[in-house]
Amino acid sequence: MMYYIMPLIMFICGLLVFSFSYHHFLIILLSLEYIVLSLFWFIYLFMFLNNFDLTFIMILLTFWVCEATLGLGLLVSLIRGFGNDYFYSFNLIQC
Repeated sequence: MMYYIMPLIMFICGLLVFSFSYHHFLIILLSLEYIVLSLFWFIYLFMFLNNFDLTFIMILLTFWVCEATLGLGLLVSLIRGFGNDYFYSFNLIQC
C-alpha cells in the first residue's frame, strides 16, 4: 500500500499545476505529461506487484507518446501562428 502513495501525490500535484497555471500553453502541456507519468508509474506498480502481464503498459505508453507528440505539434503550430504561447493572445474570433 505504501508504494501507491508517491504516484498519488504526483498525480495531485500535477492536477494542481494544471488547475492553477493558465497563462502559458507549454506549462499546461508539461503538467499533463507529469500526470501521465504518475499514471504510468501507478499502473506499472499495480500490475507488477499483482503479477499481471506488462504488455498493456506498452500499449498505454504508445498512446501516451502519441498524445505528447500531438501536444507538441499543436504548441509549435500555435507559436508559429501567434508568436507566443500566452492564452490571452489567442483571438478565437477571426473573420
